[in-house]
This record gives sequence, structure tokens and C-alpha cells, in this order.
Amino acid sequence: MPLMIDYQVHTLPNGIRILHKHFPSAITHCCFVVNAGSRDEPENKEGLAHFIEHLLFKETEKRSTNQILNRLELVGADLNAYTTKEYTCIHASLLNQHLERTMDLFEDILFHSTFPQDELEKERGVILDEIASYLDQPEEAIQDDFEELLFKGHPMGKNILGTPETVSVLSKADIGQFIMANYNTSEMVFAVFGNHDLKKLIKLAEKYFGEIPANHTTKNRIKPESAPGIKINTPRPISQTHCIIGSQAYPSAHHHKTGLLLLNNLLGGMGMSNRLNLEIREKYGIAYTIESNYTPLSDTGIFSIYFGTDAEKAEKAGKLVHKELKKLRDQQLGTLQLHQAKQKFIGQIALAEENRMGLIISMAKSLLDFNHVDTLEEIFAKIEAVTAEQLLEISNEIFDRNLSTLIFQPNN
Repeated sequence: MPLMIDYQVHTLPNGIRILHKHFPSAITHCCFVVNAGSRDEPENKEGLAHFIEHLLFKETEKRSTNQILNRLELVGADLNAYTTKEYTCIHASLLNQHLERTMDLFEDILFHSTFPQDELEKERGVILDEIASYLDQPEEAIQDDFEELLFKGHPMGKNILGTPETVSVLSKADIGQFIMANYNTSEMVFAVFGNHDLKKLIKLAEKYFGEIPANHTTKNRIKPESAPGIKINTPRPISQTHCIIGSQAYPSAHHHKTGLLLLNNLLGGMGMSNRLNLEIREKYGIAYTIESNYTPLSDTGIFSIYFGTDAEKAEKAGKLVHKELKKLRDQQLGTLQLHQAKQKFIGQIALAEENRMGLIISMAKSLLDFNHVDTLEEIFAKIEAVTAEQLLEISNEIFDRNLSTLIFQPNN
């Protein structure tokens, strides 16, 4: 079977796009992605986008909370949602024959939720518990605190969950204003991965999404400014030291994005054979978990290295991380090293295609960001085109001495 992503796109008159990737299976994976996330929240309304995502599963004009929850679960389907800095996504996996039932439910919860006050209060309590549970997990909390450090004073640095103070005062009026200002129908994609006829799918889309009133409000997203590197050491009631080292990085449309994705994979990506794992875990036995991540966003990006270790080993672990970064800044990859790094990354991307829900969500986001979805061949060609000189240039730009460091250390 050829490695390719073949897809069709149909745009409804109101701007909502329908994306279809045909796949011969009894299971359908579908998602509805809205280009609205936590960075679009007004000041002092942090947590609003995530609050709305929770409340979409409560009452609508024609369904109670139980009817919403049972609508897909009664036919064995899986329904869920999440919020990021830039997106709100609802997704479901189901037997093919239940696609219309799913589209009906998506349309109802996205466009006819009533946000009753009693449900607001219940869900407020749920989210306050969620915030508390995150604070009990230092490996999670440090990620949020690090992003706040990188984007100080900018909406991109605010916690997606919000704070107890902001969540406690969010109102039904706040919800209505946010939806009106950010749920632009031209920035919505309903994507389907499954064995469906395109004409029938378009008819269903016209039936359920075609009558949604067009909303073409324009966002006012402000690009975050880059800040000098900073090091912060925070005592916490924990038993292990947790550390993140990183910086702002390239946005998703940058010509060096593919190169940094490749470098990140080589340095601390998937699997046990990345450089950080071999050096710090396998050679010295210092850290159980060590990984690097690069997240490209619309107008910026985040590169970070995370590790957790015993307090007395933390300093050595940090020095070893910087030693690996210095190697990438000083030494150009050899021909064989570069070839192996590319083959590993290409193989992992090909395997990731098996995660069909992940794939269709990624395709929907790509359509929102670029109005195009790369085929696997196009993705592989971009990786193959990366040169050792480019990787050296990227390493000296991103892994420079301007990195920020956040450490959570035991206070006992």
C-alpha cells in the first residue's frame, strides 16, 4: 500500500470545512477542531476556553447532560475533548454506521449548549479539583510554570486550566463573549477518517453544519516577544528534583521547523537510543526520565528538555545536558549520523500514522494553519532535504547560552 495521505476538502457556505480521509475500516475517527484556545482569553479570564470545553458536554437546547453522555456511549463509541493554547477539539471513535448520530451530537453541543448556572457551578468545582491535582504532580506543574517563565506577561504563558482565582469568577456572560469573539466558522474543521462516500458525507455536513450562522470575527493574537534566559530555583515539598531547560523556538511555518524537529528527535525524542537517554540514563544512571520536546505554534514555538532525578545528582545531570547541547553547537553531524537520524525519524512518523485519531486531528490542524495537508511523501522529502549545515545553524540559534532553566527542588 503506498504511503500517502489522500484527502478531500469541502467548504460549506458559512466557512466550516469538511475534511475526509478515506480508509477501509469498520471504525470511524472524527474530530471538530476550532481555532480558539487559552491564548485567546481576555486578561483575568484565564481558564475560560477550557471551562467552555467542559461545559459543552452539559445541557443543550434539546438534550440533558445524561442524554449527551449516553448518545454515543450507548452505541459503544468513545467521545472526548481537549483544549490547548490555540485549539479546542472534540473527537469521537465509533462504528461507521453511527457517523450521522455523532455529527448530530457535535452540532448540538458546539452550537446549542445552554450553559445553565447549576452546571457552571458543578463544573467549576471539577476544574478546581483538576488544578489541585496538577499541583500535586511536579512533572506536570513544572511544564506550566516553565511556559509562564518563557512567555512572561503574555497570554501564551498562562495556564490552560486557569487559576483558582480566575476560574472561581468565570460567568455565563464571559462564555458567550468568548464564543462570539473566537468561534469563527472559517476557522473550524470537521474531519473524518473512515470508510465513507464523500457525496453522502457532504450531504450530512450540509444537514448538520450548513445552517450554522456564519461568524467571521477576526482574532487579535499578539506575537510574544523573546526574553533573555533566566534561571529560577523553587523549593517544593517533593522528594525528587525536577528540571526544565529550554527557550522559545521556531513557529510552525518557519523554514527551520523540520530541522529542529529532527534535532529534537535525535537529542531526546522517542525511544531509548536518543543522545540524552544514552548519556544521562544509560551511561551514568542519573535520571529515570529525560526527554526533549519541540512544539511549534502559530507565531512562536517551545523547545524544552525535562529531567527528574535525586537532588544530589541534579547538578551533574544539568551539566551533562549542556555538554550534549554544546556538542550539537560545535560539531557538525557526519554523513552516517545524519542519515541514521533521518531514517529513525521517518520510521517513527510512518508508525505514528497507525494512530488514526492522532492523524485526523493533525490533518485538521494542518488545514487550519496552512490550508493544506502534507502527504507522507512531502513530509519525508522535507526531512531528507535537511543538511548537516542547517542543523549546526539551528543548534547555535536554539541551543545557545540564552536558555532558561526552572528547577523544582525538595525543600526538606
